[in-house]
Amino acid sequence: MKRAGEGLLVRIFVGESDRWEGQALYEALVQRAREKGLAGATVLRGVEGFGAHNLIHTARVLRLAEDLPMVIEIVDEKEKIEAFLPELDAMIPEGLVTLEPVQVILYRAREPGAGQTH
Repeated sequence: MKRAGEGLLVRIFVGESDRWEGQALYEALVQRAREKGLAGATVLRGVEGFGAHNLIHTARVLRLAEDLPMVIEIVDEKEKIEAFLPELDAMIPEGLVTLEPVQVILYRAREPGAGQTH
C-alpha cells in the first residue's frame, strides 16, 4: 500500500503460547505478512482477556502470566488482504480473525538518510 485511501484491516487474536512450526504464531504471522508484501503488521500484547474457552488470561501480579492475548493488526489494500486470508486460515488453529474497512489517511516511509524529527 503506497497511497492513502480505502483499505482493509485484518485483526487477529491469538494466544502468546500459540505456535506455528516451532515458532511463536504471532511472529510467524508477521513474517508471512512481510513475505507476502503486505504494507505492515503490528503486534500488541494484551494484559488480560478471554476467548472461546472462557478462561481468563492475565498479567496481574498475583497470578502467573500465562498465554496472554496477542493481537496482530495488518492494514493494506482490499485485494492484498483478501489474498492473505487463506494463509491465516491455514496457520491459525484457534483464535479470532476480524476484517473491517478502513480509511488510510497517511502511509509513508522516511526517505533513506533523512534525519529523525520528533
